[in-house]
Amino acid sequence: MAGDEKDGYYCSICGGIPPDKIKTKKILIDGKETGIDQLDWIIEEVKKLKFSDDTAITEVLLKRTMALNYVPTKKKEAYGAALLGEYKQFLTEQN
Repeated sequence: MAGDEKDGYYCSICGGIPPDKIKTKKILIDGKETGIDQLDWIIEEVKKLKFSDDTAITEVLLKRTMALNYVPTKKKEAYGAALLGEYKQFLTEQN
């Protein structure tokens, strides 16, 4: 690994993101394993909003996910369901 906090870290061999700096979590969406960048952070931020309505939670999860990841329009509903499932699993594991 090369680089620093100021300029960013990169792999000294390929120039890509060093494996220890990758923040992508894989979840099942429509039966396919899909990587979502910054998912843990997204869930933590949505949790702070203290919504109790699944529809509102799903909308915010999707909005924040789409800001950092590509979400195909045709799969938006499937992404929302998978994200909500991950959110609920996260809450269960916290208790």
